[in-house]
Order: sequence, then C-alpha cells, then structure tokens
Amino acid sequence: MSAATLDKKNDLIVSKLAENIIGSEIIKLAAEVNEKIKKGEKIYNLTIGDYNPAVFPIPAELKQAIIEAYQNDQTNYPAADGMLELRQAVSKLLLERGNLDYKTDEIVIAGGARPIIYAIFRALVDDGDTVLFPVPSWNNNHYAYLNNAKQVLIETSPSTNFMPTAADLKPYISTANLIALCSPLNPTGTTFRKKDLEEICDLILSENLIRENEKKKPLYLMYDQIYWALTQGEIKHYNPVTLRPEMKNYTVFVDGISKSLAATGVRVGWSMGPKKIIEKIKMILTHVGAWAPRAEQLAVAKYLNGLDNYDKFLIDIKTKLNDRLVGFYKGFQSLKAEGFKVDAIAPEAAIYLTVQFSLHGQKTADGTVLKTTQDVTKYILDEAKTAFVPFYAFGASHDSSWYRLSVGTCKTEDVNGVIENLRAALKRLS
Repeated sequence: MSAATLDKKNDLIVSKLAENIIGSEIIKLAAEVNEKIKKGEKIYNLTIGDYNPAVFPIPAELKQAIIEAYQNDQTNYPAADGMLELRQAVSKLLLERGNLDYKTDEIVIAGGARPIIYAIFRALVDDGDTVLFPVPSWNNNHYAYLNNAKQVLIETSPSTNFMPTAADLKPYISTANLIALCSPLNPTGTTFRKKDLEEICDLILSENLIRENEKKKPLYLMYDQIYWALTQGEIKHYNPVTLRPEMKNYTVFVDGISKSLAATGVRVGWSMGPKKIIEKIKMILTHVGAWAPRAEQLAVAKYLNGLDNYDKFLIDIKTKLNDRLVGFYKGFQSLKAEGFKVDAIAPEAAIYLTVQFSLHGQKTADGTVLKTTQDVTKYILDEAKTAFVPFYAFGASHDSSWYRLSVGTCKTEDVNGVIENLRAALKRLS
C-alpha cells in the first residue's frame, strides 16, 4: 500500500463534534511527565486528581464487600436507576450526614460523576442554550461543547479564593439556562462561604420567579459536591437546598464515593434532584449504558449502611490529606518569606492546594526569559522535577500564574522533596 493511500485512509471524515473536540490539558501534561519518568527521571507528579492506592487504599470493608459480591455472582445488569439497596443507603447517608432529604426515586446511580454530569447537561440543556460557570473549574467547557451550548465563563480571582459570587453571575443570569457550580472546588480546593452561596441561591430564585410568571423554562443549577466530605478544620460544606429549601425544584446534584473513599476506579456516583429530571437522567444513562457495575453497587450499599466505618475512614483520610496540604502550604509560605515569587492559598478541602508561580519575565541560568505560563510550567518541570497543572487547563486565562497541586498520589516525605527542589530551581532564576 502506498504512502498516499495510507494518508487518504487516515484523513477520514468524522462528525463536526469529533473533529473539533479538545482533549484534556491535564492528560496532555501527564503524558509529558510520564515520558520523563520512563527515561529514568525522578518526577514529583502533582497533576492528576486521583489517588495512589498504595498510599490511599479504599476502605478494607468496602474492598471485601466487592470481592464477596463477585463471589456471589452479582455480575448481571443492575437496575436502570441503580440498585434499590444502594439508593436506600445513599438516601440515608445524605439525610444523616448531609442534611438532605431525597427519596429513592429522586436518586439515580451511575458509573462515577462524569456520566452524571453528561446526563445532567443532556437533560437540561437544549441546542444553543447558555451555560454559565466560573473558571477555573473542571470540564464545564467540554460538557457545554458536547451539548452545543453557548458558554459564559466568569473568571474568578484570589480575592474570593476563586469562588464565584452573586455579583459575578448577576449580569448574565437572565440569559442563562444552566449554572454549573462546584464546592469544594476542583481545581482550587476552596469552598463557598454560607453567605455567598445564599446570595447566589436568592439570585436564582428571583430569576425563576420572573420566568414562572412569564411561563419560561426555569434556570437550573448543577451543584457538584463530589468532595463535600473532605472539608478540613473549621471549614463547613454548604449546599443550596439546605440553605434555601425552594432550591430543591431547581438543583441537580453531582455526588459519589470517588473522592471521599479514594475510590476513583470503583466508579460509583449518583445524582439527586427533582423526580422528573432524575427520571430523564435515568433514561439517558440507560441508552448510554453508563451504569456502575452491579457488584460494586451492592458492595457500596453494604458499606454505607454502616456509617460508623464510613466516619472512621473519613477521619483517617482527611488527616492524611491535611498533613500533605498543610505541609505544602507551609513550604510555599516559607519560600515566599525567602523572597521567591510564589504563593499559596490556605487549604480548605478536597485533595488540592492552590499555588502561584509569578515567574513571568524572569531569566533562567542560560539567559532564557520565561515569557509565558507554558514556559514557567516547563521550567518547574525540567528544573524542579515537579509537575503542577496551570489554571488555564481549567478555563482560566493563559497568562494566569496560578496552579493546582494535587496530593492524592504523594507520600508525606515527598513534601520536603518538592519544596527543596523548588527552592533550588527558584534560586537559579534572575
């Protein structure tokens, strides 16, 4: 076969959606990191929002329950909306630990949070509808693209810990069809304060009162709280429905065990919301086939029925995460005190720390100027042997100097190693 024939075969026509879809910037960066590791370099990889199972294993009781479920041949199709046993357990968890009252027919189970988010967009967003969301935030731009929606991005700032305010959203509220919010926020690890979320809820309720009088489609809120169990210290998690019960008519949640139980690969997530919307999400997921496996569902149900074990596990994992987050925060503050142009926001939740490298314009030892964020990122990777994710990977402007640091795959001893590597690399700049 000739080269020309091969080229013609490789130049196949695909759908416009497939042709223009953008891959994950995080996965792209991770590929660069892995290439260095393959070459024998010791790299501190703080990019992926995942756990190292050798450091953060899932609960032993959950692992055993999964094994037993497979031994008992629980390998056929699960119920379309999720196994009843699991929906009952989730309902209990939400009520007793989250102060949220959702019945089993207001809950749907899926293979993690991603298909839940996709199905929420498909259920609520029509072609050409407007989705409003803050940046940095995780993947809202991609889900909006997959639904051919108009995107309105609100760039947030460190003055609010990168959390959006009602004032940020208000100018765009009348044209929006869906608002996508997340707390604790990926990528920042920061959270909504009660007053700020209340003001956003009041804004949505006021807008929906206008739309109800005009008989227009409501403004919905997708509220991603996948990290809600992982708050630290005095930080409290707030949700729209508990703060404003009327929000139950307009809020669809994203939730699951992926982050709280270090179970990213177990793939059990759920959504709760108005019964009609949940029913439509179930139908969408049925056609996609994005179910969580039956065995895992039954195992998670068994595990969540014993909330004492759940509570003990959370205490342990939060302590381990906090040790790393605080360690990195103190390390960055020490570098800042030494005069290096770095900073960090105090950790609040999740597995992330927000850090800053204000190195644009500085010169390397060979005289090369770090002109762009990409230059800075590459310098830190090459010289400090450490990988972070720049906020532009989460929709922020390309000249942003802020980054996500993820601690789910690092050991406690890695903290000092990273800080020492950074110190040495920063000393070589002028």
